[in-house]
Amino acid sequence: MIGVQRVLAVGIVALSASLSNAAPLEHSLIPMVRPSAAPVLAFASPTPSKIRPELRPVSAQVLAVAARPVNVPTLGPDTSLMPYLRPKALEQEALFKKRKLRKGSVCGDIQIQGKAVGKVPGKIKACGIKDAVQITSISGVALSRPSTMDCGTAIALNEWVDKTVIPTFKRRGPVVELQVAAHYACRTRNNQKGARISEHGKGRAIDISGFKMADGEVVTVLNGWRKNPSQKQLIKIWRGACGPFGTVLGPNSDRYHRDHFHLDTARHRRGAYCR
Repeated sequence: MIGVQRVLAVGIVALSASLSNAAPLEHSLIPMVRPSAAPVLAFASPTPSKIRPELRPVSAQVLAVAARPVNVPTLGPDTSLMPYLRPKALEQEALFKKRKLRKGSVCGDIQIQGKAVGKVPGKIKACGIKDAVQITSISGVALSRPSTMDCGTAIALNEWVDKTVIPTFKRRGPVVELQVAAHYACRTRNNQKGARISEHGKGRAIDISGFKMADGEVVTVLNGWRKNPSQKQLIKIWRGACGPFGTVLGPNSDRYHRDHFHLDTARHRRGAYCR
């Protein structure tokens, strides 16, 4: 009897120890039985709460507001940062100048300044100009004297001055004046008796003997053609005329042109004649 009681007592002690080591009720012995929504429900608390609010101090909020982009109006090309530097008088002056240039332009180009002359009769047969113009400046470069020609010659002269003469003398100049040796004249070629009528007599030619710079320097064909640094510039200018003009003659052509460039708009079957 006593042995049975001992066995029961040992069993009770073992059972008590087993129960004390058992998992509490909130822990599942079979985790796969717990529904998947359980962890979600654990965070879906109806009471709002802040997680570590100390990480967002007031200074951080102020910085966030200060970092917001500010809408700055875009300044266009016509908007001045200092409007007082662009008075209305200056704008009106520029507009007036443009209107004046347009009024004084001929041959349909504002860069060609002068006046219309109309028909110029010739003293001898084959001379004269049907619709002549008298040019005073080309692309902002003045002519040393008003020169009479037709519009075809004026347009060629403008192209030459704009694309060749002005860029060539850009560093040395700027060039402000063309020295005109001759323009319209009812005469024969090189004033030779019995020769054909010169292109000068038809209003299709002009002779240029030099180029005046803004500082007063004058580069002449006579003195500069064979001397540096004018030689390279004058040769470049002479070559640039070949194309806009049909005939280009310089110091290397003959003794009659040793001191000027002869430029005319006569057209030849084989193309421009340049010597």
